[in-house]
Amino acid sequence: MRWPPYHHIFFDCDSTLTTVEGIDVLGELTGKRWDVEALTRAAMNGELELGEVYDRRLQLVQPTRRQVNAVRHIYKQHVVEDAKAVIGALQALGHEVYIISGGLAEAVTEFGVYLGVPRENIRAVSVQYNELSGPWWCNYDQIAEKEKRLLDVQEGALTESDGKAAIVRELLGDRRGRSLLVGDGVSDLYASRAVDLFVGFGGVVARERVVTEAPVFLHSASLAPILPVAAGPAALSLLRNTPHQALADKTLRLIDKGAITFQDERLREKFEQAYQAIYSRTN
Repeated sequence: MRWPPYHHIFFDCDSTLTTVEGIDVLGELTGKRWDVEALTRAAMNGELELGEVYDRRLQLVQPTRRQVNAVRHIYKQHVVEDAKAVIGALQALGHEVYIISGGLAEAVTEFGVYLGVPRENIRAVSVQYNELSGPWWCNYDQIAEKEKRLLDVQEGALTESDGKAAIVRELLGDRRGRSLLVGDGVSDLYASRAVDLFVGFGGVVARERVVTEAPVFLHSASLAPILPVAAGPAALSLLRNTPHQALADKTLRLIDKGAITFQDERLREKFEQAYQAIYSRTN
């Protein structure tokens, strides 16, 4: 049985492509980590609406531009295992890759570009800084810019629990091809109605509601098992004798260890039949 490929692949950022939550990092940098983490957990687990906690967290930390830029570097230091390689392999197979995040755009966009995602395919939350904060009187403009404090965020779909679906639709427009979203949080689960398949990722944190409601769930610390789900099991054979062969081999080992589970029985049967049709002949 053939497993259909998904041409458009959407990734969440925090706890999906990087092992940290950017807002929690800002909490650490500003001495408000405990309070911020508690609100983040509540929002990601679906206990509180994201719109309810978004402004509360930023008002708690009131970061400077320098601190927001520091998150970008911390993202890079904590890349999820194989995230960059997976994006490269998907693009080599002809897939379009996107990032949709409720994180701050200055950090998320530069991190996404580092991973190889086109800038125009990245959406995150834009912010405004207080022009009268920090040493605004300083003659050295670069210092003054870095110390300006965050004043406000651009309210929109990405500051709401149920908003990512609208961004998916905006990015897809009238483009053809099936779509897939990978994420760890309830806001990603809500966005599943805008794509053909939602895949929960538990490599950083396995949130109970996502584990139980995601049609497909990845249990490995590596993102590698998303490859056969997104591109189809047959696509792994296309990576042989390419720079992506080691990643394909690792993916097969992880699948054999149970890295992918299905809540949807029909999907499970379809995937396993497609997988066995290829790899039972090659083993």
